[in-house]
Amino acid sequence: MKLSEIKNKLNKLEKISFKLPNGELVPNHFHITEVGKITKHFIDCGGTVRNEEVANFQLWNANDYDHRLHPEKLLNIIELSENVLGIGDLEIEVEYQAETIGKFGLDFDGTHFLLTTKQTDCLAKDECGIPAEKPKLQFSELKSENTCTPGGGCC
Repeated sequence: MKLSEIKNKLNKLEKISFKLPNGELVPNHFHITEVGKITKHFIDCGGTVRNEEVANFQLWNANDYDHRLHPEKLLNIIELSENVLGIGDLEIEVEYQAETIGKFGLDFDGTHFLLTTKQTDCLAKDECGIPAEKPKLQFSELKSENTCTPGGGCC
């Protein structure tokens, strides 16, 4: 989800909730302690120099059980971050504390913002000799020019 998408959704919500990949809700007294831009400048295993940027939200739970972050407050924080930090319409990555800091993607199901799992990947599979996955086909999708038809004389 991009910043423009979350802003659009926040404009239509009365309350904010986040759901973890296991279906549990983040406690509703969470804080968003950071909104920022993370820039990653790196070389992949194939030697290609890459740059990635994401907008980063950090969710945190405190003992402040009376705290509730309202949509208009989060919108204000996002807009301030865009102006002060020069954040463009980037994909959002969410950090949330579990056994260690977890990094999640973000989606929306109409009610809750969904923290989605992220996976590592080799960005230079061809350089590393990792074969591309072969597409899986159903027999019904296979077509042959030598198909037999009843009475066609091919059998």
